[in-house]
Amino acid sequence: MRKACAILAAFLLYGVGSAGAATYVLDKSHCNIGFSVKHLVISNVKGKFDDFEGSFDFDDAKKSLASAQAVIKTASINTSDLKRDNHLRSPEFFDAEKFPEVAFTLKNSHSLGNGKMQVSGDLTIHGVTKPVILEGEFLGTANDPWGNKRAGFTAEGEIVRADYGMNWNKLLDNGGVVVGEKVKLQLEIEGVLKK
Repeated sequence: MRKACAILAAFLLYGVGSAGAATYVLDKSHCNIGFSVKHLVISNVKGKFDDFEGSFDFDDAKKSLASAQAVIKTASINTSDLKRDNHLRSPEFFDAEKFPEVAFTLKNSHSLGNGKMQVSGDLTIHGVTKPVILEGEFLGTANDPWGNKRAGFTAEGEIVRADYGMNWNKLLDNGGVVVGEKVKLQLEIEGVLKK
């Protein structure tokens, strides 16, 4: 478990290292590991990953995050267009057969005040590991009707796909390109307290 929801979990929490931290496991049915990238310079294409695992250690009393990890299956990319998704799985982008996973591991986090926080960690895509910074918000905890305690977060960040060796593009007549270089990460995370 190393990247997707952990990513979110990580960003939204408050400090690092807490003796009273409890482990939460990402609930895939209530998480969204999404992204947005420019298309033809005039619009944004959004997508997500459907298959991932992750966990985070969070101290609810101190509002602090001790650790977070997540792993995402690259073949699960979903932009609601099968032809485009297959292209993204190809060696020109994620090369899902050779690099089946995207991974995230939390390194540090600190509070920005008012429930907001900033987290940093290592993000591995396409076999390349780079530091990434995400800003997010801890949305709180709640008990569901079935006796499970849950914690929720949201986070955003930005990466440059060329930093991870994904350089495919086509030039347009107006000087622009088909696919934007910057990718916005948009995460919605909900974890269930591990029993």
